[in-house]
This record gives sequence, structure tokens and C-alpha cells, in this order.
Amino acid sequence: MTISGMQKLTLLDYPGNTACLIFTQGCNFRCPFCHNRDLVGEETKHEIIDEKEVFKYLEKRKGILDGICITGGEPLLQRDIEEFITKVKEMGFKVKLDTNGSSPSRLKRLLDKGLLDYVAMDIKNDFLNYDKTSGIERINIENIKRSIDIIENSSVEYEFRTTVVKELHDLLQLERICEYLGPNVKYYIQNYKDCDTVLQKGLSGFDNDELINIQNKLRMTNPNVMVRGI
Repeated sequence: MTISGMQKLTLLDYPGNTACLIFTQGCNFRCPFCHNRDLVGEETKHEIIDEKEVFKYLEKRKGILDGICITGGEPLLQRDIEEFITKVKEMGFKVKLDTNGSSPSRLKRLLDKGLLDYVAMDIKNDFLNYDKTSGIERINIENIKRSIDIIENSSVEYEFRTTVVKELHDLLQLERICEYLGPNVKYYIQNYKDCDTVLQKGLSGFDNDELINIQNKLRMTNPNVMVRGI
């Protein structure tokens, strides 16, 4: 895999577990609110991390770390991700995958092979506004829907999440997302926070009172909606 970053310890990215965070290079979306601008293109401004260094670190952390979280970029664009995860699993670690849901066939293959323990899928917006929010014209919505269905019918832990931006999201759109996901799934709302590495400047997040109000309204039909980070 093309690994352009590694955080050796995270207590936040894999719920309930201590983990190592792996960043893969390249993404097929161009979400304007993306914080990982340098990971979007195929070329990286960072030094590529050799897989051998990752496995060497994991070998030293057996019995200390519970697992790894693979994020990006979009990890499922990596052609050898299956081989990488297989080695990680053989070492006894759990694997959490972050994905945008654009590669349902590869996602299903990893799940069917028992290579994933947790999946977090970003839901960019309701399906009427997915193109604008993902930064891609004529996006294949059927792939997004198929990934949602695959995850919901899997046997692993999972979550769906939406990063909310004032200029891109409103309550009606979030209600449509909840309606499609169904009332029993774990769904997180994450507030947009501006930073130097964001893809598009000039965007803004909601204040805490607005987020709580959105959460309370969504919980009227989807009790598992949660605002993350406040």
C-alpha cells in the first residue's frame, strides 16, 4: 500500500480500542471540507512509509495495541489492501476501516473474508446533494447505497457518520440520510472545523446549540443519532 502517514497511538479513532492509525494516499472524492488535502491526490508531499516499518512497529506493540485503523484518502483504492490487512490480522490485531463507500465490491470481499472488525463509512449528504458535497459530478449513488446495505447486513461493528458544514447541510438533508439508514443504526454527526489543510476555504461549522437541536430532532425517529465531539 502507499502509506503516507502513521500515528503510532490513537485512543479516539477506534472506539473502545487502542490503535495505530494508518493514512493511505489517494482519494476519488474531492470533498470541499476535507482536512487531508495532501492525501487526496496520488502523489504525496510526505515521505512514503515502507510497509516493513509498519509491521516492525506492530510486532513491538503486540499485547499493547488492540488494532489498527486504516484511513485516508480512500483506503479501498489501494490494490494490495487485502494482502496488507491479512498480514495485520495474522499478527493478532483488529482492523478498523474508514471508507467513503465508493467501492462496494472490494468492501464486501474484505468483509466476507473476515478481515475487518469495524467499518466506519462517511455519508457525505442525502442522495440529492451527494455530487456537490463529494466534489464529484455524476457520482455513482448506487455504489454508495450498495455499500450501506453491505455494512448494515454484515456481522461486524460499524458506524455511519456525516461531517456537517453550514454551507452544505441542513436539517432536511440529515433527516433524509436518517430515513435511508433506518432507525437502528449508529449514526454520528461530526462538526466541521476549519484548518490550514482543508481543501476549500470559507466553510463554517455549526455552534453547539445548533448541533444539539439537530440531534434532538433526528432522535425523534432515529434514537441512535449522536453528535461527536461536544
